[in-house]
Amino acid sequence: MKIIEVKELEFAAVKVIRFARFCDHRGYFTESYRKSDFQNPETMGFMKDIEFVQCNESFSKKGTIRGLHFQWNPYIGKLVRTLKGRMIDMVLDIRKKSPTFANIILYDMPADSQRDYSEWIWVPPGFAHGNIFTQDTMIEYFCSGHYNPACEAGISPLSKDICWNLCRPELKKIFDKISPTTKLITDKDKNGFSVSKWNENENSIKFDYEKLK
Repeated sequence: MKIIEVKELEFAAVKVIRFARFCDHRGYFTESYRKSDFQNPETMGFMKDIEFVQCNESFSKKGTIRGLHFQWNPYIGKLVRTLKGRMIDMVLDIRKKSPTFANIILYDMPADSQRDYSEWIWVPPGFAHGNIFTQDTMIEYFCSGHYNPACEAGISPLSKDICWNLCRPELKKIFDKISPTTKLITDKDKNGFSVSKWNENENSIKFDYEKLK
């Protein structure tokens, strides 16, 4: 695997990992994951001690909104990439006492077979995660913990107390266009916690900024 660049987004703990494709007249070949490269302390120290225990694939129709999901016992970090279509990733800071608590960021991740690179986004524990899809889209994601339905929750992406100040305006406009009318969102996601209601929940203390940063 040839990692070209690792960059921080507006939340320093959230990273985009860009890796090379080897292209020729036939198409391309790439290693999308190699354990030894992800354990390189010089470039990937933030992944220290992270072990992925499952890999999921998801297909979403154009106009779908998923999230914003998170889990504890065990915590789950997610390494996500777009296989086909276009995903706009949503990441909400839920770490208590974080200077960016209640802020959300969006990151555009379209699939493009013509590029000489592809990307993962790493969303560690302490953040609620979701997606917007502007096309029929397939994604893949590795998880650092097993799914536990007894210890999961979600904040509604429609919650009025989410702060959008850190978002790129052009991506926020896409969310604003899709979110009011889409039928492709579950009632569970639409009716999730507001940020303030989650912050009052006894389980919210499990997401402490000092412990998770």
